[in-house]
Amino acid sequence: MHVQEWLETVPAVSIYLLVGLVIGLESLGIPLPGEIILVSAALLASQHGDINPFVLGACASAGAVIGDSIGYAIGRKGGRPLLAWLGKKFPRHFSEGHIATAERSFEKWGMWAVFFGRFVALLRIFAGPLAGVLHMPYWKFLIANVLGGIVWAGGTTAVIYYVGVVAEDWLKRFSWLGLVLAVLIGLTSMLVVKRKAKKAQVASSEVETVGVAE
Repeated sequence: MHVQEWLETVPAVSIYLLVGLVIGLESLGIPLPGEIILVSAALLASQHGDINPFVLGACASAGAVIGDSIGYAIGRKGGRPLLAWLGKKFPRHFSEGHIATAERSFEKWGMWAVFFGRFVALLRIFAGPLAGVLHMPYWKFLIANVLGGIVWAGGTTAVIYYVGVVAEDWLKRFSWLGLVLAVLIGLTSMLVVKRKAKKAQVASSEVETVGVAE
């Protein structure tokens, strides 16, 4: 079943909790489709009034910030052995190449890697644990974590919700335009046919008149 179709069967409160939980676990370091769940839920909110986009964005932001913070604490305590263990459990996501790429990003950008990493699927999973492993000062991590979580989760919710509302209104207008256009085409076709039939009838009458005269 498609994610959005499945979400339609879930109560609003459960969707808030689900979005926050999935994004939190993804931020913690577990490879989950947090962005897909958030986009689907925001799109669903644009079509169903039961789901409040502000509450959804707040829950997503809270999940992102809390999950990253827990990931930071786990990474700081587990260190390099934790990354090695994750590499064995999730070789597709925590391969040595991916870890090296993430480390280079942290070395180059510092706390901004945590902020901008929120917008990149790979770094979104790595940011918290890797910041802890590299012993980034917690106050720097916290600032980047909170700002990144709010901008990413809140911004994604707002953009997708707005796009969904606009698209739905456009489709409604389009359906009415399509109906009006179909009616106009039908009326035009009917008038053209009637006009041609009338001309054919007149022409036939003229031929018959000429024949009789001869």
